[in-house]
Amino acid sequence: MKRKLILDVDTGIDDAIGIILAVKSRQFEILGITTVNGNVSLESATQNTCKVLHLLNEEDIPVIKGANAPLLRNSYFEHAVHGQDGLGGALLDAPITKQPDEGFAPDFMINSILSFSGEVTLVLTGPLTNLALALKKCPEIVHHVKEVIFMGGVVQGPGNVTPTAEYNVYVDPEAAKLVLDAGFASLTQVGLDVTRKALLTDEHISRIENGELREFVDQSTADYRKRYFERNRVSGCAMHDPLAVAVALNKNLVTTEKYYCDVEMKSELCDGQLVCDIQERLGKRTNLQVCTTVLVEEFFDMFLSIVNS
Repeated sequence: MKRKLILDVDTGIDDAIGIILAVKSRQFEILGITTVNGNVSLESATQNTCKVLHLLNEEDIPVIKGANAPLLRNSYFEHAVHGQDGLGGALLDAPITKQPDEGFAPDFMINSILSFSGEVTLVLTGPLTNLALALKKCPEIVHHVKEVIFMGGVVQGPGNVTPTAEYNVYVDPEAAKLVLDAGFASLTQVGLDVTRKALLTDEHISRIENGELREFVDQSTADYRKRYFERNRVSGCAMHDPLAVAVALNKNLVTTEKYYCDVEMKSELCDGQLVCDIQERLGKRTNLQVCTTVLVEEFFDMFLSIVNS
């Protein structure tokens, strides 16, 4: 029996690859893909999601638009990484044959979780605004969702927007704090500590058998890989969002530790930092499963096996 899944995305390059992984795995009943303002605007994220589903010939999957801005802050786009369109120009001329469905993403989350109590997995690969809005409207969903997995934050390393903050948490730290404080029984963070180890290389791309998908992955990540090499002197680019999807597919790909974590929202230097109480100095109850290590070869073996299926 397939597991019920909602993907929440701000579809840039790695979100798109995460969508491909989730859809082609055939292990999920994807109730819907919700979109949020993040890497690109809500409209661009939604359009990109529809284009990716067209590429996969899976246009029956509902796409529901969500928040068009962070809870309290101004938008902060990542065009330098993802390009003006969000997909590195890879689907710039692709036809737009699918339109988003009616509804509002937080309401869709609430209705789905309550309709299928204990069955729905949420995988969030953008800022956590939609889930935060759902929690503000219906806090009891924490008792009905099966699990929540989100890509965001960094525990023991530098950020990728500021010296301390990862993008998804930095963009809407108030939303991230709401999610961390909500009391989910199963809340897992897939952060830069592990995603930076899962680097997509030219060799991985060459092993994608479907020519259309290989061309999309190659073209969409070309500038991303170039920028990654210029900054890190590493050939490849981090598979942030696909790894979050992979954890939903197989938790044995990572090891986790449970900690109390909070988000800094008032610091000039550390705004948006995910602060993890590794040494239990605050004496607070743990609230987050933090991914600490990843089996990189096993991840890419699974990724390529699914994409080539």
